[in-house]
Amino acid sequence: MKDQPSGPLRWDGGWHHASAPPAPQECPVAVVIDGMSQAVLMATPADLMDFVFGFALTEGLIASPADVTDFEEATVEAGGFPAREARLWLRPGLAAGLAERRRSMLGPVGCGLCGVDSIAAALPTVRTVGSDWGMTPAQVVAAMQALGQGQILRRDTPAIHGAGFWDGTQMLVREDVGRHNALDKLAGALARAGRPGGQGAIVMSSRLSVDLVQKAARIGSPVLIGASAPTDLALEWAERAGITLIARARGDAFDLYTHPRRIAATRDLDDA
Repeated sequence: MKDQPSGPLRWDGGWHHASAPPAPQECPVAVVIDGMSQAVLMATPADLMDFVFGFALTEGLIASPADVTDFEEATVEAGGFPAREARLWLRPGLAAGLAERRRSMLGPVGCGLCGVDSIAAALPTVRTVGSDWGMTPAQVVAAMQALGQGQILRRDTPAIHGAGFWDGTQMLVREDVGRHNALDKLAGALARAGRPGGQGAIVMSSRLSVDLVQKAARIGSPVLIGASAPTDLALEWAERAGITLIARARGDAFDLYTHPRRIAATRDLDDA
């Protein structure tokens, strides 16, 4: 079977081609006001006028839509990936404060790229993972179960994400209200313990977005597993980065999207 994200293989005791729901769109959207980039956020590229007006209002950059004199959208490219710019122009007298208010704030928990103010920073050069470490379907199931068992904080509240590192026998878990924060904590724990990221899988309690794939690549993990669905950009980035991406891993079943060679049994994969 070729390593390409044309559609997942479903494991539920055996391999078969799955009819998974379409991956939601995700791309970097730069908020540009009077020619100055204020922030880049990963978003679904629809209703961008509403998005940028709402961002400007909630961030205090404008007081009302009447402060905006013009708007346009533009498609740009960074590192071979498409991105969008949502551009506002403000009435005279408002631009002076933009430089001082340029966004370098502590990011909300829902966004992994808050504080980034250029598309190039949102889509850096793809880092490839060369590790041949692999696992069996039974170990994928066991890893998700171990993540749930290791989430101590989640026992008190369900509003907690978990990120785990599974080496085939043991699970190291870190938790946070933000899935990106949980993965950053895990990366720090691995580095401080001197554990090689290439010898295990990263397991997430959440959906898989492109920034989580980017972080997994920096850690060097060859396998990324998520409880929920991936975005389209996450799938493309995982394919280019050489990462085996597994999603919708719940119970005894999961979807395998990219680089299936790391998930045994190879013969079953070839037959599928």
